[in-house]
Amino acid sequence: QVQLVESRGGLVQPGGSLRLSCAASGRIFSIKVMGWYRQAPAKERELVATIHSDGRTNYADSVKGRFTIFGDNAKNLVYLTMNSLKPEDTAVYYCNSGGWVTQSDYVGDRVTNYWGQGTQVTVSS
Repeated sequence: QVQLVESRGGLVQPGGSLRLSCAASGRIFSIKVMGWYRQAPAKERELVATIHSDGRTNYADSVKGRFTIFGDNAKNLVYLTMNSLKPEDTAVYYCNSGGWVTQSDYVGDRVTNYWGQGTQVTVSS
């Protein structure tokens, strides 16, 4: 079982910046990917950014050039730096981790997904 603990979000003015962090802990063979998703009121949860264990990153078009994801594999940490925030970035942000629980899972590429509890980010003047 893996636990994901996110840092607190907050209220930011448009154009401002905020950094979120997420720490993964628990018994797991290895983590394949970590990332951030968000869910705004009355909308479905959507991908924001992911980072794989080999360093590959992926971003939603809406955040490219403004958000940066980076990780510390040794400490199972992932960060999301958000710049030039817009009111439409307002959402609950969830940390996600996909990992191989056992070596057997790694060999068979059976990935288990875990979610954090979510943290509110509000962009408003």
